[in-house]
Amino acid sequence: MQHLIVLPVVLPLVAGILLLYRRQGATRAKRLVGVVATAALVVVGFALVARAAGGEVTYYALGDWQPPFGIVLVLDRLSALMVLLTAVLALGAVVFACAGDDERGSNFHGLFQWQLMGINGAFLTGDLFNLFVFFEVLLLASYALLLHGGGKARIQAGVHYVVLNLAGSSLFLIAVGVLYGATGTLNMADMAVRLAELPDERAGLVTAGGLMLLVVFGLKAAILPLYFWLPRAYAAAPAPVAALFAIMTKVGIYAILRVYSLVFGDHAGPLADLEQAWVWWLSLGTLVVAGVGVLAARDLRLLVAYLVLVSVGTLLAGIGMGSPAAVSALLYYLIHTTLITGGLFLLAELIGLQRGKAGTRLVRGRPLHQGGWLAGLFFVGAVAVAGLPPLSGAIGKALMMAAAEGGQRAWLWPILLGTGLCALIALSRAGSTLFWRSQGEPMGLPLPRRQWFGVAWLLGASPLLVALAGPVSDYTRATAEQLANPQVVVNALLNDAGGTP
Repeated sequence: MQHLIVLPVVLPLVAGILLLYRRQGATRAKRLVGVVATAALVVVGFALVARAAGGEVTYYALGDWQPPFGIVLVLDRLSALMVLLTAVLALGAVVFACAGDDERGSNFHGLFQWQLMGINGAFLTGDLFNLFVFFEVLLLASYALLLHGGGKARIQAGVHYVVLNLAGSSLFLIAVGVLYGATGTLNMADMAVRLAELPDERAGLVTAGGLMLLVVFGLKAAILPLYFWLPRAYAAAPAPVAALFAIMTKVGIYAILRVYSLVFGDHAGPLADLEQAWVWWLSLGTLVVAGVGVLAARDLRLLVAYLVLVSVGTLLAGIGMGSPAAVSALLYYLIHTTLITGGLFLLAELIGLQRGKAGTRLVRGRPLHQGGWLAGLFFVGAVAVAGLPPLSGAIGKALMMAAAEGGQRAWLWPILLGTGLCALIALSRAGSTLFWRSQGEPMGLPLPRRQWFGVAWLLGASPLLVALAGPVSDYTRATAEQLANPQVVVNALLNDAGGTP
């Protein structure tokens, strides 16, 4: 058990190496390794959550180089939650891909595992440079996965995606260099200590570095005005890849939460809460733009992509509010929206497969061969993602609105409810077009069980989150309180107050 913290990085790394050993052939063996490795990550994720639930912060010092000098992986409630969420999402996506999507190109399962390695590493790392390294790992894998299967739309979206992320990576490296030059450290806990004693003449450099990081994380999270790459890229990606990409924007949101609560917390003096004013107003703008995009979408995949953008604006509004209650609400909503939007990407693929030439375009087509079951799943997903009772989206939005204080309510409530109305209108129109406005004979073959499992696995999270709303909310509330007290992490890493394997 002493190496449990490093398993979310090592397990997909080893699985990816095994899966990339042979480029072609051995499809059944590759599927078995991919699914077993991802299922093992789910088990590891639950074990990490159980370990972190007590509130103790533990770290893993690679090579026994102790912080702040060595590479450390840090486990607290937030990182454990994000690792588990990633594993649950990935299991639904990889099982879905095993029905045939993985054979449309080469090396799917190996790249999928390496992207999981990059995502998990980003959630667990304790220093800024290795956050950059894991960002690059997950991005390199995502470039290839986005282009899996080829096609004009994917290549066009892929070019924009690659160019923008390369620019973001360059800015990230510059920001890390500026912060290292000003503080003399890259360990986030150590940087938090040094900022409390920062000479006045270096405050400008640290401010510039912190705001550059906000631009980088905002690009990853797809905040206004850095969102325009997301809708086309997610709509063009293969369905299992798009489902996994539902966690990609959350990596940017996690980075904002982690860095600015730990490094730029209340102890940072004039640099405290550096991000809040920017994030609050830009999140509201993101919600407005996403609501318009939802109404304008004429393709089901594009509609779901804009729904991801709605969730980004909602989550960032929680960061902008800044209170522990808001952070607790956004964490509950984050779990909900990641799994539901991932399931909707998979469901869109099933609907497109049975509509023939019409695909996922919102135009009149033939009746679906298994239309009843697909309509039922679509109804569950639509109710959940639009935030209607009795599913988890309503609970998440209610918690978010309850966390707003004073003047925040005057802005958040009408915009959040308005985007929910936009989503409801767009999804109602899409459902009526896909399932009622049809003509001719039903077409399409029965869909594979693996695809049904992937969709049900993710969409089934919504009623489960309702049933477990109490324990989940308790965990997210404790996580928010832990984030609001960064001294716990500082003591664990620098003062030997936490456990270390």
